[in-house]
Amino acid sequence: MSILKDILYKVAIEGVIGSTDIAVNKIDFDSRKIGSNDVFVAIRGSISNGHDFIGKAIELGAVAVICDTFPEIIEKGITYVQVKDTNSALAFMASNYFGDSSKNLKLIGITGTNGKTTIASLLYQLFKKAGLKVGLLSTVKILVDDIEYKATHTTPDSITINYYLNEMVKNGVDYCFMEVSSHGIHQKRTEALHFVGGIFTNLSHDHLDYHPTFAEYRDVKKAFFDNLPKTAFALSNIDDKNGQVMLQNTAAKKCSYALKSYADYKAQILENQLSGLMLKINGNEVCVKLIGTFNAYNLVAIYGAAVELGMESLEVLRLLSDLESVSGRFQFIVSASNITAIVDYAHTPDALENVLKTINDIRTKNEQLITVVGCGGNRDKSKRPIMAGIVAELSDKAIFTSDNPRNENPEVIITEMEHGVTAQNYKKVLSISDRKQAIKTACQLAQPNDIILIAGKGHETYQEINGIRLDFDDMEIVKEILGQLG
Repeated sequence: MSILKDILYKVAIEGVIGSTDIAVNKIDFDSRKIGSNDVFVAIRGSISNGHDFIGKAIELGAVAVICDTFPEIIEKGITYVQVKDTNSALAFMASNYFGDSSKNLKLIGITGTNGKTTIASLLYQLFKKAGLKVGLLSTVKILVDDIEYKATHTTPDSITINYYLNEMVKNGVDYCFMEVSSHGIHQKRTEALHFVGGIFTNLSHDHLDYHPTFAEYRDVKKAFFDNLPKTAFALSNIDDKNGQVMLQNTAAKKCSYALKSYADYKAQILENQLSGLMLKINGNEVCVKLIGTFNAYNLVAIYGAAVELGMESLEVLRLLSDLESVSGRFQFIVSASNITAIVDYAHTPDALENVLKTINDIRTKNEQLITVVGCGGNRDKSKRPIMAGIVAELSDKAIFTSDNPRNENPEVIITEMEHGVTAQNYKKVLSISDRKQAIKTACQLAQPNDIILIAGKGHETYQEINGIRLDFDDMEIVKEILGQLG
């Protein structure tokens, strides 16, 4: 049991009805999970308003309610705490409840449109190879040193974040690498956390279903760096036009990385092949197993972060050469008939263009590049024609299909994609709404030495259709089909 007034430390309180000097069991923002002696935090979400469920939470045993407006009915014996912002309150309460765990390890946040998962996951891998105890909070998985948990969001809710940080502290973890999404920043899930470093990858068209403008999307990302303490480092990709913007108002130590610009950490691509990259980083050559210009950016960011965290530069290079690709990020197989199939999470225009240009840079042009791609339902519609146009332009054949249609009609999504295809590229395009059939068609069209790119879902092992998640793994399906075709 904890004392409510202790959990409320640093919360901006505007009014109290009842006593805060009471013992409470746990805190939650989901009224369905409330039990005896719990604290209910009423969050205003995009779909529902937690203030509508205060009565339900009290019925289930809540002894305290955190809200931004006092309810009309005040129940006797219940403590009501009015706060300025319940999202912010939840962040501080969760941190206090779990012992301010982020102070007891070195927490590094990675934000940007593309590359967050790769950088966080490879930093975890690198520091593990260095013999350290490490944690990971990513889109793909949550790791408490060697213990793996399933991830549900890029940046989990404040309670989940602090629960796992506390588990890391209890397990002696030294470093934690965490993806920080624009949703997570905007909803203040990371507000009470103590970061020793932040990394900015890049900024391109994404999440404009959530953020009304690109400027707001950019400024939300920037807010993460604005809030870093002077004891932290801020490492930014200054080849991106927003890279300097991220550093403008930060109190943290300003560091930069780049391939094209002068930077603290500079990489040059010497060789780029399907077998991997040869890079020169700050004057030293290193061969790595990862592929493509986008991974060169990821690797120099990793190098810079590791050096800023105190690792010796030559040791970092040695460890970089041993890193393996991340699940669903440019993963590839080669079939018995010498067809290469690549599965990648690319689901934004910029990410798709990067992956396709990487493939075109390393292939001979004597083979076909066949791309299977879709766009998610109930998400930013404006990027659909842009993505389709890029795929049709940079592939020899393009197959438009479903990618988590959710509650939208897949055929309508595909039609909206087709609007982005120019007249000269239209003959390259096939539309097959069934994703498995689309992958099968790509495999049947492919000849020896051809390349198939299956984009959009990467590590995901499901298809979300009308609220139901059905088992679906791009890599497993393409392996099965190519195996059958021989």
